[in-house]
Amino acid sequence: MAWVESLQKAIDFIEMHLLEEITIEEIANEANASPFHFQRTFAILTDATVGEYIRRRRLTLAAEDLTRSEDKIIDLAYKYGYDTPEAFTKAFRRQHGLTPSDARKGVGKLQSYNRLVIQVSLKGAEPVKYSIVEREAFKVVGVKREFSCVNDEHLAEIPKLWDKVNSDGTCDSLIPLINGQIKGIVGVCVSAPNTNSIDYWVAVEHTGEVPDEFLHVEIPAAKWAVFEVHGAMPYAMQDAWKRIYSEWFPSSGYEYAGTAEMEVYTGDNPSDPNCYSEIWIPVK
Repeated sequence: MAWVESLQKAIDFIEMHLLEEITIEEIANEANASPFHFQRTFAILTDATVGEYIRRRRLTLAAEDLTRSEDKIIDLAYKYGYDTPEAFTKAFRRQHGLTPSDARKGVGKLQSYNRLVIQVSLKGAEPVKYSIVEREAFKVVGVKREFSCVNDEHLAEIPKLWDKVNSDGTCDSLIPLINGQIKGIVGVCVSAPNTNSIDYWVAVEHTGEVPDEFLHVEIPAAKWAVFEVHGAMPYAMQDAWKRIYSEWFPSSGYEYAGTAEMEVYTGDNPSDPNCYSEIWIPVK
């Protein structure tokens, strides 16, 4: 449960500095995690990004201030991180469905987001099918893009990359190169320590010469937890990640090892309810 405690420590840090300008690097450091891994874990467990959580909490406190104090709306806008009253009003209306002026008058209902407390439910009703695989270093060949994790940019850009490689023939060109243990196209996340960016690869495991049109990277030797994923994309994959972090990690005795992690997509129809894919996570 150490990682749960680390995540809660980071959330408590956010709450202590909620009205200050804090970076994702500072927050992730409280959890002893890379910015990418912290943001991913947070989003998986809470269904919200770190930025969304901070914004919701600030606007919740702003609503309380409006109903309990006589502070001017312009002063509250600056207090909660908005450059102008107009920007504050727009964000406030988006969350609460009414303007700050209406909230002060008691018109309408406010939407409150309470301080987050991580509680892991060890359900276990449905089995999580996995195997532990130890592998020496191996090579993947494909295309790479660097994505910033600032403002969760990577969450929006990675799906766009998949749309591109599926439509421009890249995946079709990669499939004949598959000659390693992993029989599918892989999405590989590699986060550099102490940075707020990742290298994301769409690639295949390959031994031999690398075609000129592709790059390659060596995946370090590791012990991998390999999880089966059954169901149509993207929902089956999203559900699998949530169950791994909310059920499997807390009860397994394993911890995330901090190197590359992979999603493996076979040749199955991604819309098929019986589609088979895998998640590979390095563990220790």
